[in-house]
Order: sequence, then structure tokens, then C-alpha cells
Amino acid sequence: MNSIGAPEPVVLTEVGTKEVVLALDDNQVAALRAADLVTVRRAAGGQWKLKAGRKVGAIRIGNIEIEVTPKVGVANMLFFLGYAAHPGFRPEDVAGIPTAGLWPALATSLIRHTRRAIASGPLRGYATVDDALPLVRGRIRFGDHLAGRPGIPLPIEVQYDEYSKDIPENRIMRTAVRRMLAVPRLRPADQADLTELDARLAGVTVLPPGTPPPVWHTSRLNARYDPALRLSELILQHCSADPGAGPHTIAAFVVNMEKVFEAFIGAALREALSAYPGHTETPAKDALDAGQAIRIEPDVLHIINGQPAAVFDAKYKIEPGTGKPTNPDIYQMLAYCTALNLRIGWIIYAEGTEPPTTWRIRNSGTTIGYRPLNLRQPPHQLLKDVQYFADSAMRKAAPLRHHA
Repeated sequence: MNSIGAPEPVVLTEVGTKEVVLALDDNQVAALRAADLVTVRRAAGGQWKLKAGRKVGAIRIGNIEIEVTPKVGVANMLFFLGYAAHPGFRPEDVAGIPTAGLWPALATSLIRHTRRAIASGPLRGYATVDDALPLVRGRIRFGDHLAGRPGIPLPIEVQYDEYSKDIPENRIMRTAVRRMLAVPRLRPADQADLTELDARLAGVTVLPPGTPPPVWHTSRLNARYDPALRLSELILQHCSADPGAGPHTIAAFVVNMEKVFEAFIGAALREALSAYPGHTETPAKDALDAGQAIRIEPDVLHIINGQPAAVFDAKYKIEPGTGKPTNPDIYQMLAYCTALNLRIGWIIYAEGTEPPTTWRIRNSGTTIGYRPLNLRQPPHQLLKDVQYFADSAMRKAAPLRHHA
């Protein structure tokens, strides 16, 4: 919860040059290093220098709060996260969320989707219950009864199905609501809305910290839950709120944008290529040499009739001066094309600063294509651009040569 008179958060920008100097105790330093949101270096006078890298998010440790804002914006970051995990995640799922502050953005979006999901009441379903009762209900668990109560007739260890709202979907949503209630900087209105949603899900089990979310499957019955569940799973995966090892409570939401970008490109290209014959591997695993000793792992490889047809690699290089292809990136793609017997390979750069380019490699017949992707544009346009990349690749797909 928020504390009255809490200091303003320290706000840094992803891969920015700004450093801040703070007085931190040993527990705060240890927690910051464990979260790995910022780099922490000792400064003069017993203070510490903090600087942002390619991870974004927010962390509160006691009365210290640090936020690293993504260059692509909070809404797009959440879209990348959601789409990478579930291509059914839609652009409108992150539309209209606040642009200032990660915690308000997460809270507002979760409130909106959860409220919509349970507008007509929480879903109910049959859940399996293990219990000890004074009478038989359902099936007797003979093994458990004999192990726990040998020679004692009552209570009886039983298992039965109960029609209730304590089902996987509601457990995921209520746990996400509880997790958000523990984070800092929530507006009073958001706290009130989350408390109301928690009350509407009363009786639903809250998952203990570290417990994997239960498995659920999209169906006609839970279709209205889908956006809320996708967002709830993101919160459970990336957001933690714990007492902490020292005297401080800790709340954190940390994501690695380089990994997020690679996963998003993989999911988006897999969807874009699904209209073509064959299948897509993200990432692909192969070898550069005939003896299979030198491994290669392209981010995306489309295969038709058992043969590679198109290869892509995603590069998240958004530091100042790094938005253009480097020789090592081109050498890497040339190695992929050579090993996979492809005439052309594609490098997709996040926030690329150069226009689309191709290089014809001397004495090889191989072409390397560079394509920048503007990550700040609306999600629907991003997906259109990825579809364009996929279509271009498939139009030009051809083997380099026949194997001997």
C-alpha cells in the first residue's frame, strides 16, 4: 500500500545515460542487485550509483522506489509481453491505460479487464476437493485414510467434485488482484476498485507466492475472461510483493526488454507465417558444421517440406548510436544462410536508425536484408509491419543451391 509522505520515486529511462546517487542500506543494495533492474555501484560517502540498462519496470524497497521506463512506452511494453505469451492478446487489450507510471498502468488495465470479465458474476465450474468429513461424500481416499488415521473410522478422507467459483480462472485473477493491492503508488480510486474486485471473488483460493498459475484453456464459457486472464498471468509472472529478507517490504515488476522483443518477434512472425505451408520454429536449433559441433540458433526459421525456407534474427539495440546493423550481426546471418542453404536472410532491428537495406555478399550468391521496426507505433501497425516482413521473405524464399 502507499505510505503517506513517501518520497517521490526515482525515474530512469531504459538504456539512458543518467545516473542517480542514493543512500542505501545493505538490505536495499542486496535487493536491488537481486532484482537486477538497475546496476548498483558504490559511490563516495557510503552512497550508491544507480543506472538503467535494458531491463524495465519498477521496484520499491522500504521507502525507496525506482522506476525504469521503457522507451517504447508502457502500453506497448505490455502488448509485447502479452502477445509473446499469447498471440490472441489484442492491441485493444492495452488501449487507454495511463502513460505515467508502471504501477497505475498495470492497476488500471487489470481493473478494467477483471471488471468486464465478472460483470455478470464470476464463472463457476466443478473443482476437485480433497477433505476429511464425518460422512462419505464422493470417493473415499482409502490410502490417505489408512496412512493418516489407521484404525480411526472418522473423519473420512474423501475426494469429491464441487460446483463453485474456486476454479483456475478465478484463482489466477484474484491472485493478480491481491498482488496489485500490495504495490506502491496506487491511486485511492484504484485501491478501492481492486478491493471491490477482491471482495467479489471472495471464497476463491489465492495462490501462494512462487506457485505456478493453474492451467486453463480458452473455451466458449470463459471467452469473456480471456483478456483479464492474459494480463493476470503477466502480473503473476513478472510482479512480486514480498516481506523481504531484511526489514523492508519489497514490490517489484521487472522485465528484460531484449528477451521480450525476441519473444514478440518470434510470436508475431509465427502468426504471420501461419498462412503459408510448413511450420515455424522460434527459436530454431541447428548446426553450422557437418559434424554438428558448432550450434546455431536463429530466432525464427520457417520450414516447408522439411527444408528451411526463411530465416530471421531479432536485434534489440536501442542505445544511442547502435540502431544500425553491425558487421558481427551480418556475419552471423551469413553463417545461418550458409548452414541452412538459404539465398536470403533477414535481420530485424528494434528502433533501427537506417532505412531498409540489403547486401549482396560477394562470391556467395547470398543476400542479407536489414529491416528496422518502429516499436513506438500502435500495436496494430506493428503487427502489419511484421506481416509485411514475412510476406517479403516468402516471396523471395529460395534455396541457395542444391546440396551435393
